[in-house]
Amino acid sequence: MKILVAEDDRHIREGLIEILQGEGYATVEAVDGSSALSLFEKESPDFVCLDIMMPGMNGYDVCREIRKTRSDVPIVFISAKSEEVDKVLGLELGADDFIMKPFGVREVVARIRAVTRRYFASRKDDSSNDSFTMGNLQVHPKELRVYREEEAIDLSLRDIKILQLLHAKKGKAVDRDALLDRCWGMDYFPNSRALDQHISQLRKRIEVDPKDPKIIRTVHGVGYRYDG
Repeated sequence: MKILVAEDDRHIREGLIEILQGEGYATVEAVDGSSALSLFEKESPDFVCLDIMMPGMNGYDVCREIRKTRSDVPIVFISAKSEEVDKVLGLELGADDFIMKPFGVREVVARIRAVTRRYFASRKDDSSNDSFTMGNLQVHPKELRVYREEEAIDLSLRDIKILQLLHAKKGKAVDRDALLDRCWGMDYFPNSRALDQHISQLRKRIEVDPKDPKIIRTVHGVGYRYDG
């Protein structure tokens, strides 16, 4: 999924992009309302994060223009404005959620995941994210979750991409370059250590015994494999 981040404050914009890319989203960024609208028309993002008070065209106006042509794309307002009327107006204009500054990483992640789930749920004809089984796990990409019996485990979009790729290549070793290209993207270049650290954290969440993994096995010198 590609997310357009429109925010005039560089530090906040870069912070949001870092959070979103860490979750597995591709991002494009705009520093004002006019460039946000131009990028939306050019890039056709799946998701939009809009600051309200931006130079030139504000976030409300950008939202209005987007809704004239796309009623389905999720929009989240991110703003320092705290009056209740601003939240009501944003939601009436068709925003899906409203995140207040200052915000914490966990809050942003939770809200973005919630809107992503609603987005997937609305695409009932999309079979590319159908549920599947990996060992003792039921993987539900549209929910960004896996289930072990009655236990629900929340995952990031990148975690889901990793499991989808390993499942699709069941029984075959998937090398690190393939995982990085598919799950991080061609424009994002983490090193192999970052991949291994991510896999380690994912194992802690989904494996019964992370030290003796059954879902994500290491193929030394190559990458990882799911045996089925």
